[in-house]
Amino acid sequence: MSDPKPTTTDAGIPVESDEHSLTVGPGGPILLQDHYLIEQMAQFNRERIPERQPHAKGAGAFGHFEVTNDVSAYTKAAVFQPGTKTDTLIRFSTVAGESGSPDTWRDPRGFSLKMYTTEGNYDMVGNNTPVFFIKDPMKFQHFIRSQKRRADNGLRDHDMQWDFWTLSPESAHQVTWLMGDRGLPRSWRHMNGYSSHTYMWVNAEGEKFWVKYHFKTDQGVENFTQDEGDQMAAVDTDYHRRDLFEHIRDGEYPTWSLKVQVMPFEEAKDYRFNPFDLTKVWPHADYPLIDVGTLTLDRNPTDFHTEIEQAAFQPNNLVPGIGPSPDRMLLGRLFAYADAHRARLGANYTQIPVNAPQCPVHSYSKDGAMRVQNVSDPVYAPNSYGGPAADTARYGEVAGWESDGAMVRASYVDHAEDDDWGQAGTMVREVLDDDERGRLVDNIVGHLLNGVSEPILKRAFTYWSNVDADLGRRVEEGVRAKQDEVDPKADEQDNPARRGAQEKA
Repeated sequence: MSDPKPTTTDAGIPVESDEHSLTVGPGGPILLQDHYLIEQMAQFNRERIPERQPHAKGAGAFGHFEVTNDVSAYTKAAVFQPGTKTDTLIRFSTVAGESGSPDTWRDPRGFSLKMYTTEGNYDMVGNNTPVFFIKDPMKFQHFIRSQKRRADNGLRDHDMQWDFWTLSPESAHQVTWLMGDRGLPRSWRHMNGYSSHTYMWVNAEGEKFWVKYHFKTDQGVENFTQDEGDQMAAVDTDYHRRDLFEHIRDGEYPTWSLKVQVMPFEEAKDYRFNPFDLTKVWPHADYPLIDVGTLTLDRNPTDFHTEIEQAAFQPNNLVPGIGPSPDRMLLGRLFAYADAHRARLGANYTQIPVNAPQCPVHSYSKDGAMRVQNVSDPVYAPNSYGGPAADTARYGEVAGWESDGAMVRASYVDHAEDDDWGQAGTMVREVLDDDERGRLVDNIVGHLLNGVSEPILKRAFTYWSNVDADLGRRVEEGVRAKQDEVDPKADEQDNPARRGAQEKA
């Protein structure tokens, strides 16, 4: 075997890590001088134009969010004050597929929300799962590439998916979600949405809290089986897009109930799981759900391109009373999403009507391609001519935390019960019932039988055995029993049209 090749930057400079961003101590924030991380994110955002890189296929609608419970003890954000009603835009999506891909492929679903608040746009960029595959943004670009298409034949490839997952044990919790029933929602109306990330809330007295958002569907959670999803992908590739549009058109407005988990600021230090690790949940027994309000979608777009395709969601849109957390994936996204919009839509994307705030804007940004709003002097700060000035007395306190330590590339600080497999195993044994476990096994087996090579198959068996010993055994037995069949799904999905297509193939 030849000597291993060291990873370098695009300038040929050896990099220090493929997995860990540069942080202030193991628990601290990511540093802007991590030029390799920024190169990775900036280059990745420009790989495809003009469709989105991940989350290319989707649709959305307009509506409003109304606060029905008093959570002012936790946040001063105007959007969450009692009785407040705020115009909203939501976009649902799949992650890995291109803009023309089928809606019913097994994939996480994006759940992105823009609230046009009186204090500026507040964006939440979430999914239909409360966790994610990785915990450090250094690996994000590599993860997405492993789920998309090969360089040689332009085909999606399960072998490279499982290669990445089995070499990234932190993915186990999310992959368990993905391979379970909720990996294939019946419709966008029948799935929950989660912030996944942990955020900070700050109240009027300056008290700080950690928070996670849960949008619970009022239509009930419903899913397709793998066979149903496969059939629908053949019948109607735009099924989810069509379902949302037609129900809103017919006056059947879908709703979601927003609930939050709130953790007192100091409890994060010693909580049994690292509360900022995107691959973990906070058990509801520890932090019960608190009601906030109701999201209603009641208006379809007039122009899909201008109002949905050009919609730009970015987690750095944080209004007063809401801030980030030490979640590394969130901190990376604070840069990456806005940069992606500049690459895809142009520097003045916030002037596109769907992205424009509904409150006054007093910005010093000027010029650039496609700028349509006039600026006036003075165009610099500080100035003596009445230009806008930061209201430090009102907004100057940072929604942040203390951190110190040496500059390091290291994994998260583990808390008492942290590991890569524990929560996934708990989900399998204590959350799923026997039927759900059976479908989980079938879904994993079917996925592994689709072109995964023997060395990676063996790693996959170990991967699932680490999650749960019985699950790993059943997965291996299922794969070995059918791995010599040309079409392992033939019996379950048998019909004349399928047989004819398979014969011609």
